[in-house]
Amino acid sequence: MFYRLSGIKHTRYASARALWPIPTDRRILYVLGALALLAPVLLSDLYLTSYMLPWLIWTAAALSLTLLMGMAGQLHFGFAAVLAIGAYTSIHLTRAGIPFELALLGAGLSSAVIGSAFGAAALRVKGLYLVMATLSMQYLVEWVIVNVPAISGGAQATLNTPDVRFLFVPLQSDASLYYMALLWTVVVTMLLLNIRRSSFGRALVAVRDKDYAAAVIGVNPVRFKLLAFFVSSFLGGVTGAILAFCYYQAVTPEQFGFNVSIQLVAMVLVGGLGSVIGAYLGAGFVLLLPILLTNLLAGAAQIDWLPISFNLIAHIPLMVYGALIIGVILFEPLGLAKIYDNLRKYFLVWPFRHTQS
Repeated sequence: MFYRLSGIKHTRYASARALWPIPTDRRILYVLGALALLAPVLLSDLYLTSYMLPWLIWTAAALSLTLLMGMAGQLHFGFAAVLAIGAYTSIHLTRAGIPFELALLGAGLSSAVIGSAFGAAALRVKGLYLVMATLSMQYLVEWVIVNVPAISGGAQATLNTPDVRFLFVPLQSDASLYYMALLWTVVVTMLLLNIRRSSFGRALVAVRDKDYAAAVIGVNPVRFKLLAFFVSSFLGGVTGAILAFCYYQAVTPEQFGFNVSIQLVAMVLVGGLGSVIGAYLGAGFVLLLPILLTNLLAGAAQIDWLPISFNLIAHIPLMVYGALIIGVILFEPLGLAKIYDNLRKYFLVWPFRHTQS
């Protein structure tokens, strides 16, 4: 009954361009924001560091890829390499005595420059050919990291992150690491929400739909494709640094393999291509659902509800998880964000369903 459009009158441009014009949307946002800020108090350290922290960081990574795949329509199957560049760059910069704030900027710029160089392939090829170009970036970056000891220390080496401060606050406690990840995820979220409403975002959408038609109306496809790769890689590089310092705290080449790139693409596709809220839902689905299924089945087996072996328990969640991905793609190709949007539109007209066109 409170989810209504009645009484909302756009008499000023500011109100017409508001991100959340419906009061109920703002109330939901306030509640979620309060819960996010109080998470270190409401949750134990285990749940905070094992569930909330990685979910936020991988959401930021999915949002970075959403800008490229969802808004600009450019495929990228080597985004884990972008994260790796940012992670290793930030570690080497902080070890050299550079402040963490500048190290984050350096991580983003290094990923943006290298990502744009490989993204230049998008100027000539599309579709599967572009996938092959981004795959070459993934394997080339992996080879360089493994075979250049100055970067990783060797194939089996592990680089520990040094102790750093962000805005004079030491990033040592679980709460400080969580708030750092939360801050960056909020920044990326607000950036994408505003990019979608800007001329830059509309140009990306035009290039995504028909690049030659965009050129006819004055949008330069070459420029905006390169800008999309640059901005997306910059955000991915900073996210890789946050991932290294706030979650892993020690990086190895295996942490940024091809399977990570596939998981990021799955987060974007399952959540909803081009949707900001879909990145949150997709990251939670891909990252947390297998863990929850495993814990649920293990708990049921311990109390003899499911008389199955623990070896089978380890495989059943993967089977159910794969079936759920297929189900989402079959029944709602637009992803989890579309399911949320359908539910939201239902409450916009409930209980007068007949008024919905």
